[in-house]
Amino acid sequence: MSKLQSDVVKEAISQIIADSLEKKRKFTETIELQIGLKNYDPQKDKRFSGSVKLQHIPRPKMKVCMLGDAQHVEEAEKIGLDYMDVESLKKMNKNKKLVKKLAKKYHAFLASEAIIKQIPRLLGPGKFPTLVTHQEPLESKVNETKAMVKFQLKKVLCMGVAVANVGMEEKHIFQNVQMSVNLLVSLLKKNWQNVRCLYLKSTMGKPYRVF
Repeated sequence: MSKLQSDVVKEAISQIIADSLEKKRKFTETIELQIGLKNYDPQKDKRFSGSVKLQHIPRPKMKVCMLGDAQHVEEAEKIGLDYMDVESLKKMNKNKKLVKKLAKKYHAFLASEAIIKQIPRLLGPGKFPTLVTHQEPLESKVNETKAMVKFQLKKVLCMGVAVANVGMEEKHIFQNVQMSVNLLVSLLKKNWQNVRCLYLKSTMGKPYRVF
């Protein structure tokens, strides 16, 4: 956290919240951490990937679907979570259009242990679901999924990750930003030396530079 100045980050967060209150939107804007990297060659350097569970859920409206066995389907019904059982998955019969439509509809999928091995066969490749066992409550797994952020370097040196939303308390946004930046820096080969710039930006707002 050494290189990130808390007051700069807090000031940016206050500005973003003030802007969002000034121009009320019909939805809750997400706050994104935008990252620019340097001294990195995505062709040669190892592409990194890492996830961190944030303290506060950045996207409460994130759509999650349970691909479940009978017990999980029952649990999903109780908590009002969308679900599909094996029968409905089989009906898709690897129809690419249907599978694509399903993948588009949800941000993330959870799957029961009994089903997860069949998923690639039923759905073909694509978003891989997160495993859920019967030992843990489904609701907490859903919340954990919503609180996860993932940093993945692909072919370009800039990326954006949703780390909060404008409906959150400023101190919670700050904690999420801190955790996200710490994870990102730990994934980089030369840590802070690879960070060119960091910005915070709400969906419709302007970006504020924090590093």
